Amino acid sequence: MTQAIAVIGAGWAGLACAVEARRAGHAVTVFEAARTLGGRARALPARLPDGTPILLDNGQHILIGAYSATLGLMRELGIDPEAALRRMPLQLRFAEGGGLQVPAGWPPPLDLLVGILGARGWSLRDKAALVSTALRWRLSGFQCDPLASVDTLCATLTPRVRRELVEPLCVSALNTPVARASGQVFLRVLHDALFTGRGGADLLLPRVDLGALLPDAAGRWLAQHGTEVAMGLRVQALSRTPAGWRVDGQRFDRVVLACPPWEAARLAAAVGLPETANWAQTAQALQHEAIATVYATGGTPLPSPVLAMRTSHAAPAQFVFDRGQLGGPAGLLAFVVSASTEEREALEQQVLAQAREQLGQTGLAPLLTVVEKRATFACTPGLERPAARIAAGLVACGDYVDGPYPATIEGAVRSGKAAGG
Repeated sequence: MTQAIAVIGAGWAGLACAVEARRAGHAVTVFEAARTLGGRARALPARLPDGTPILLDNGQHILIGAYSATLGLMRELGIDPEAALRRMPLQLRFAEGGGLQVPAGWPPPLDLLVGILGARGWSLRDKAALVSTALRWRLSGFQCDPLASVDTLCATLTPRVRRELVEPLCVSALNTPVARASGQVFLRVLHDALFTGRGGADLLLPRVDLGALLPDAAGRWLAQHGTEVAMGLRVQALSRTPAGWRVDGQRFDRVVLACPPWEAARLAAAVGLPETANWAQTAQALQHEAIATVYATGGTPLPSPVLAMRTSHAAPAQFVFDRGQLGGPAGLLAFVVSASTEEREALEQQVLAQAREQLGQTGLAPLLTVVEKRATFACTPGLERPAARIAAGLVACGDYVDGPYPATIEGAVRSGKAAGG
């Protein structure tokens, strides 16, 4: 039966939901408060020092080979992932060449084993500790105490392995420091990336801006299929009626809250039902982590499109990306600071000093520093996340709703597809 569905929010979850619902034959209307599609993974206009316009991202993102729902949706929308993304084996290599790299083409878990054995700068004790710990995780079915942190989970690993593998993996996947990050969610990410299918751990680095990676194509597809996308319109009122729901006075059979959790909580709380009030309270209780991306020009080419960086209080960036090797202008580098806490100006100066010391990049000049203060929820042990179902005919989707994954693009897309089905 055809339904009238309102999707509030046009981030990756909302777009996936709208496409799925339209494919199912429903009449869909999308409401988006911003004037750009993509939510917290979108393109930003900027200018190079010579005045040349350029599209940057509001944060440097990495996809991985295990993102089956995201890659599938890209193909459905006519985007060739092999053209839009540069695929390379998982690596956590530093500028001097140390660290781990998983070989291409090997089936799991042999690829990980070969990568561990060949890790540069690691002692036999480092490698043996990681192999035995990974085997123990596998034998346990990748389950642990729900209240365990990543720090506790990895207590048997050596300091080098924790510093060069666990910490960068954890902060990039969960955007939460190891002392506060959920061990159970971390194990789920490791399982799906490293132990399920060939190429699941491959890094997929965007060659195009985040808008061109999916949101722009989704917007075109929706327009071609008769779906109204109302941009620059923040929904003010959501109410329940005997016949369904009303969004700013417009009637719908079903409503999907695909906006950020604080916006979804605002709308759900205003409905005035016990179940919507309880859901809103859970959503409002989520804590959030920031992600900062420092773009700088004047760089020299890196040995790889992405390098890990050694972190400290005064050296906050965990990764650096050579955008010149990913379709951007030569000399443009993007430094990523997950779980960022510093003020913008101080952060920028720290990152540039870190680049000079660790990369020998002496000619860098800051171009743009983007700080998403509520980029993700804090993925802590035992966290209660809001359920997808709020009330009859009212559901939520997004990377924060209850599920096995942290706040990732894949989690958002999967949640959106489920809400639209």
